[in-house]
Amino acid sequence: MGQRSVRSRRTLFERESELAAADEALSELTGARGSSGEPKRPRGALLAFAGRAGIGKTTLLAEVRRRAAAEGCTVLSARGGDQEQRVAFHVARQLLQPQLAGAPEAEVRARLGSWYAIVGPALGLCAAAEGAPPDQQGLRDGLDWVLTHLAVRRAPMVLVLDDAHWADPESLSWLAAFAPRAEELPLLLVVAYRPDELPGHAEAFRGLPGRAGQRPIDLEPLSAAAVARLVREDLGTQADDAFCRECWAVTAGNPFEAVELTAKVRDRGLTPTEAGAHLLRDLAAAVKGSGLVARLERLGTSTVRFAWACAVLGTEIPPPLAAAVAGLGSEEAADAADALRGARILTGADTLEFVHPLIATAVYRAIPGGVRVALHGQAAWCVVDAGLGASAAARHLLETHPDGDTWIVQHLRAAARETLRAGAPDAARRYLARALREPPPFEDRAAVLYELGCASLLTEPATTVNHLRAALEEPITDPELRHHIVYRLSQVLAHSDRLAEASETLAREIRVTGDARVRLRMQSEQFMWDAFRADEPDSPARSRRLTRLADRLTGRDLTERYVIGLRAWDATLRGEPASVALHHAERALAGGLGWAEADRGFEVPVLVALTFMYADRPGRTEELFATGIADFESQGWHGAHLSFGYTLLAYVRYRRGRLAEAEDFVRAGLRLAERVGPGTPVHWYAVGVLIEVLLARGRVTEAARTAEDHAFGAPFPAAVTFPDVQTVHGELLLARGLTKDAAAELASAGRRLDPRGMRNPAWCPWQLHLARAESHDAPDRAVTTALEAVHRARQYGTPSAIGQALRTAAEVSCGPARVRYLEESVGHLERSPAAYELACALVALGTELRRAGRPKEAAEHLYRGLDAAVQCGADGLVDEARDELAAAGLRPRRLHGTETDALTARERAAATLTVRGRGTAEIAKDLRTDEPTVVRLLSAVYRKAGTDRTGLAAALGEPPAP
Repeated sequence: MGQRSVRSRRTLFERESELAAADEALSELTGARGSSGEPKRPRGALLAFAGRAGIGKTTLLAEVRRRAAAEGCTVLSARGGDQEQRVAFHVARQLLQPQLAGAPEAEVRARLGSWYAIVGPALGLCAAAEGAPPDQQGLRDGLDWVLTHLAVRRAPMVLVLDDAHWADPESLSWLAAFAPRAEELPLLLVVAYRPDELPGHAEAFRGLPGRAGQRPIDLEPLSAAAVARLVREDLGTQADDAFCRECWAVTAGNPFEAVELTAKVRDRGLTPTEAGAHLLRDLAAAVKGSGLVARLERLGTSTVRFAWACAVLGTEIPPPLAAAVAGLGSEEAADAADALRGARILTGADTLEFVHPLIATAVYRAIPGGVRVALHGQAAWCVVDAGLGASAAARHLLETHPDGDTWIVQHLRAAARETLRAGAPDAARRYLARALREPPPFEDRAAVLYELGCASLLTEPATTVNHLRAALEEPITDPELRHHIVYRLSQVLAHSDRLAEASETLAREIRVTGDARVRLRMQSEQFMWDAFRADEPDSPARSRRLTRLADRLTGRDLTERYVIGLRAWDATLRGEPASVALHHAERALAGGLGWAEADRGFEVPVLVALTFMYADRPGRTEELFATGIADFESQGWHGAHLSFGYTLLAYVRYRRGRLAEAEDFVRAGLRLAERVGPGTPVHWYAVGVLIEVLLARGRVTEAARTAEDHAFGAPFPAAVTFPDVQTVHGELLLARGLTKDAAAELASAGRRLDPRGMRNPAWCPWQLHLARAESHDAPDRAVTTALEAVHRARQYGTPSAIGQALRTAAEVSCGPARVRYLEESVGHLERSPAAYELACALVALGTELRRAGRPKEAAEHLYRGLDAAVQCGADGLVDEARDELAAAGLRPRRLHGTETDALTARERAAATLTVRGRGTAEIAKDLRTDEPTVVRLLSAVYRKAGTDRTGLAAALGEPPAP
């Protein structure tokens, strides 16, 4: 019979307010009827109890579990353990594994779907697959999905976590991040912890209230009256007042100590009266600390040894395993277990537990240091021998003393591999650091350092660099290992914005590598990092080498296709004819170019996809991005990888003129980037794209505030970004009217990019913005700058690049040239996918024609520009077009009698779908948003249109659905 079931039947004293809070939360969770008799909407919550050791948290949580079960709730429960704190996902497995582990594998796969390979290893449901592990955010998202799915499927649900302060970091960080979502689900999350021992990564449990607007509930010691009732419940009504008051005094109102004290009184046969009260202090001392240890020692050597083994093993202790660790036979171990149960130290039969964590801690700390180390070593061996695996043994091996034991090194490395693939790099790093101290055999030291570096890659890049450089200094007999170390070192240097060091690392190895295929792989990696370097000393020379090499390759393997892909991107940057860039991009894709290849970055596939976008083939780019994002999600990469995917997809939508969609995507990318961290390349990308989109939508103030909030300014990153962040910053300054500052910033960007051969205005339009900035103080120079950009755009040859450059040339020119340039610009842009640029050119052309006294032609272009701007979601341009029409004495035309041209693109889409009979859930799915947003969109539609659904259908030219 387990400890929890025993304690759940004990009367709870002075916990009425805590139980009332629990009852209220359960009532809201189950949707019980209110005072009016009307059913209430089920509502989840977080209920947090805080208090010192022995204050009654476990007993209170047992009662909450009992009441939840009585209300028909599904109850999940787990408890942190002092000895299991460093076992990754220990608490998550306690909570979720029982809900899934009993089913056949096929059913588990079906229930978890695409999350199976991501969360399965963390929950102990399957072995981790080979290849890159999920990132920590992806794993947390997977665990979120599993818990959310369970909460909805088995609602109402109560999740109870006891001793949260001892939960492993991986589980605790996940639950702390998940906790705010409890109110959105039919889920009551109940946690209890010691406030002084709660780790920093679980601060959410302090800040989130048990009920909205309140603090976590602090459990107070029992009053003298409550202790008296407890004593009389256990010892009978003959316990007099003086005896009961002394019980309260010696236990300070601690419920655990009071219960144990009454048990000691009963065991001693002490009469509970004032005459025996003077003995209580000594009895109370025997309940804890040295008194408990002395009581244990009186049970005999074998029993003490068995108790020590249990303390080392922690919680949920199999008796045969404890016997093996203690070195006892089965009969002797059974006798010891009986003695410990009789002494109220252990409880349980098939699985043993300590009656209270305080007892477990006292027993563990009483083990002599040398014996404790030896017992952990024995426990590790027994765990492996029992078939529980290296990961289960690793926490014991961490407690042993280094002794050059190869067996320990092997099992720590195996545990690190399992743990890393399961998504717990911090735990893997601890195991490998301990293996390094063992130390490993001389010939294995480089491999351990390499594995340690890989485990630190995502969380401690600087430490990773040190480990990998140390590995290269070791004698390495396996050439393949050395190559992997070099690849990984260059990768982490590049991702730490140390691109020059990454390139130099590869260059040194290229000079000494004899294997031609390995040298080609290293050259491809070096070409890639050099392509991202803003400070590369001789970019044109690198471009020439890359061209010669790529032209010789056939694309027979991934390395060759990477080189060819880099050639396509280099042609794009340099502004070679777009046909050349597209030719190489198609060659790179011919044999396959996955975004989640083992031991490869995703940079080259992204660059190849962007090559199509700049060459006016954004549809192909979106196809490639959709495939790449699916690859990221299937791998559980929900951090930087997925952020890059969403952000750059937003950039594609921006260049196609689908600004509202672009804003949605980039904000999703920015949310992910903020979880990765400020100042990272992915964060620069996301903020830069968001500012571009906001400027295109005419929201200059919001763009400026975004830049300020995210410190978007100098110093700029050393890596090349898309869009170029310095150019975006200059564009923002220009939009704010700071023309001199903008000109200086944009000229600086040109001085940085031009010598590197990055002269394609389709990729980086710094010249176009610079021309606009110069036009205020140096109009002749502005024209020269703009015409140089036109020349470069014509060399590249895409309609969007030429059209955009011509529009800028018109803006900074005078006289008839303005109309001529704009007419040519519109002609090119009409053949391009750049809808926003076309809208700008149409409005600009209509404006010039109005000023030139050609009102009929002006009206045609202004109306077309207005319609295009509305479709793009370019609200600022819509207002500009309306103003020009008003200046021409014209009104924005009514479409079928309704002002539907005032609708944004998303409003128009929502309106069209609703008149076709689609429900809000279906519209939300089509628009990739949520139902409340759809409701707001439709409200705006009806407000602007000033008509009902039938009238709206007529205005849109749609037959109304029944």
